[in-house]
Amino acid sequence: MSLPNCPKCNSEYVYEDGVLLVCPECAYEWDPNEVEEEGVVAIDANGNKLADGDTVTLIKDLKVKGAPKDLKQGTRVKNIRIVEGDHNIDCKIDGFGAMKLKSEFVKKI
Repeated sequence: MSLPNCPKCNSEYVYEDGVLLVCPECAYEWDPNEVEEEGVVAIDANGNKLADGDTVTLIKDLKVKGAPKDLKQGTRVKNIRIVEGDHNIDCKIDGFGAMKLKSEFVKKI
C-alpha cells in the first residue's frame, strides 16, 4: 500500500501512527479519511467552515488602520474569498473597499 505525500510540504516520507498519517519533515498529522478540498480552511467564530462566495457578518467592532472610522459589529460582508495567511478572508466592504479579515471575527450567515 502506498501512502500519499504530505499535504503541507509534499514530503514522501509519510508514516502511519494509529489512524493518523504523520510527516516527519514538518510534523503535520492528519486523518487520511478527512480530505480537505483545497488545503486552505477557514473557520468562523461559531466553528462553521467558510468557503469562497459565502456571506458573513462581523461579530465585533474592528479598528482599521488609516481609516477615519471603525467597522461596526453586524456589518455584512458578501462574496468572501478564502486565502492563506493570518488574515484569511479577502473581501470588499461597501464604504471601505478591499479588506483582509481574520475568520475568528466573523460568523457565517
